[in-house]
Amino acid sequence: MGVVTIDLAELQDSAQKAFPADKLIPARDPAWRSITEMGWLMIELPEALGGLGLGRDASCTLHFEMGRVLSSAPLIPALLALQAISASESLANRSDWIERICGGEYVPFHLLPASVTARTGGLLEGCISGVFEADKASHVLVTLAESLILIPLDAQGVTVVEHTVWDKSRRLCDVELSGYALDPALVVAEGDTAGALQDLIARNAQLALAADALGGATAVLAMTVDYLKMRKQFDRPLAMFQAIKHRCADLRIQIGAAEALLWSRINDPDASLVDCGAAKALATDVYRIVVEEAIQLHGGIGLTAEHQCHRFLKRAMLNLQLAGDGDHWREATGRAALAALV
Repeated sequence: MGVVTIDLAELQDSAQKAFPADKLIPARDPAWRSITEMGWLMIELPEALGGLGLGRDASCTLHFEMGRVLSSAPLIPALLALQAISASESLANRSDWIERICGGEYVPFHLLPASVTARTGGLLEGCISGVFEADKASHVLVTLAESLILIPLDAQGVTVVEHTVWDKSRRLCDVELSGYALDPALVVAEGDTAGALQDLIARNAQLALAADALGGATAVLAMTVDYLKMRKQFDRPLAMFQAIKHRCADLRIQIGAAEALLWSRINDPDASLVDCGAAKALATDVYRIVVEEAIQLHGGIGLTAEHQCHRFLKRAMLNLQLAGDGDHWREATGRAALAALV
């Protein structure tokens, strides 16, 4: 296969054509089919395994665009799982797994902690939290203390429990294990290899969520500015008032700062998990701030629960909690900074 070269601007343009900004929360299953047909699941898959062999700058470009439209297609957990599977040295029939996933079979990685213990006889008990769209998944990739494993969701001892969440652009589930017998053929990695893969997935999860957050923040600010240009007070568009201009400019500056930090982490292969977590913490916090300001800048109509601003707010509040909340990453960043001074 020849070298695949795709400009990020071209990738962004194709994503915007497939998912236009005026159609928020596109239907999940048609969106998933489009993602599969466009080859997005192969974006970071090495060329030697039949993928496009692009970097995380390309995948984060897609996550940004999916955040912009509040996509319900679970691209982030699917790509995280595929990254681990493609790097596995122990998974039986790895090439078959890759082909199935790139063809549209949904295998996610969980974005909240798993608490699983092994009983006598090796049976697994516990709960895997933060599994998106589990109703359409065949398996879930799970991180345990010293291993990464695939768990079939239709196996004996496995129960999927969906939770009602505020963010209606996503379906969030727990996978409960009660005496599940681990299949050795579904072990993705063990020992040191598992630790390295877990670190890779965790770092990429932070960057993906940050990109999703900044896509949403950019979209809601653009929507707000368009509204301010149209809405008039004292026969002048609200966008003409200096105080309003300054508020919007401040929001744009905050987004720009978060984007700069995110791209510095994306382009730094040596960025640590704490570095990536700090980028995610800033991006998700900026997302919340921008949406809260957007609601106020829309005035009375912005306070109605049916307004589009609230869809972005609900997404922002969930993003804050995924893969470690802001408090966790701010503390970790502070401790790392202090340790570097010693």
